[in-house]
Amino acid sequence: MAEGNLNNHLYALIICGGGGTRLWPRSRNKTPKQFSHLFGRETLYQKTVKRLRGLVAPDKIYVVTTSKEYASEIKKETPNIPSKNIFWEPTRRNTAIACGLGTLIIHKKDPQAVVMNFWADHLVKNEEVFRKAEKTAARIAFEEKTLVAIGIKPTWAHAGLGYIKAGDIFKKINGVSVYKLEKFVEKPDQKTAEKFLESGNYYWNSGMYVWRADFFLKALKNYAPETFSALEKIGNAFGKKEFLKVMRVAYEDAPDVSVDVAVSEKVKNAFLIPADFGWNDVGDWSVIYELAPKDKNGNAIIKFGKKGEFIGLEAKNNLVQFDDQLIAVIGVEDLIIVDTTDAVLICRKKDAQKVKELVNLLKEKNKVKYL
Repeated sequence: MAEGNLNNHLYALIICGGGGTRLWPRSRNKTPKQFSHLFGRETLYQKTVKRLRGLVAPDKIYVVTTSKEYASEIKKETPNIPSKNIFWEPTRRNTAIACGLGTLIIHKKDPQAVVMNFWADHLVKNEEVFRKAEKTAARIAFEEKTLVAIGIKPTWAHAGLGYIKAGDIFKKINGVSVYKLEKFVEKPDQKTAEKFLESGNYYWNSGMYVWRADFFLKALKNYAPETFSALEKIGNAFGKKEFLKVMRVAYEDAPDVSVDVAVSEKVKNAFLIPADFGWNDVGDWSVIYELAPKDKNGNAIIKFGKKGEFIGLEAKNNLVQFDDQLIAVIGVEDLIIVDTTDAVLICRKKDAQKVKELVNLLKEKNKVKYL
């Protein structure tokens, strides 16, 4: 297929609805992690859009989010994306229907569309390698009418991520290897993750999929009929006055299921492209620590305000994140300390994943103002 012809049918879909509970108290319902300035002036969402330059024009970027307020924030942060390309879901029903909604709208515009899927809260270091992998995946998805997964070469035995196993090599395109996708594996235990790393043919599942729009909708119909039924109702009302009302009702009846469970893990003849472009899903505060610059004592100091100051005495390898306060610590190591205007989090770095449990506890205790 000619490169120019592919570009005519290439679209980006950004799913921008995560809550980022493991980054509480900085990530809240009103300002989830994708809209937080965790790494400089640009939010994670803005960084996601920025690295699409060279892949698609702004008018070929579509965004699905989970509230009207988030949609307003998206318009504010990326005014070059047309408002008609931004859709907000009436209720949260996980990623299968979110990806389905965006793909459905794009398919209505272009029946031959190839959709590159992205999550709004990921980081990528080497954008040139990233774009090369995405273009290769798009070509395979179009020509083979299937799904292509971008697998990240693991740098350590991460037990908090899903994995994808590469099968036989299919072909090479411009130096990029394309493999048959053998299977998906849910988050393994630590020993299994270590075996995966040693084997060399398992990759982290980044969740960045590329698919033909017509293929994905057909796959939903075959493997997730309830989700497809809800989308079919939405599609029939698209462009009509009753669209939002129909979508609200359809979402109420739709199952809460991830795109992996609904489609990705079930499709046949899918492909895998291994990539190594410095990817990170910014999953918890320990990840923020690893990515942030450190002082001579290994402390990662992240100041959001203008007046804040950190003073440490015999303090090593801590993450300290704050606004305009003075934070003083003595004799502590390997801690996460996050100080916001109304809440403070202190925990060991090794317990960073448990922050989600803490947020659930806050919900149980009806501490709504802190969520």
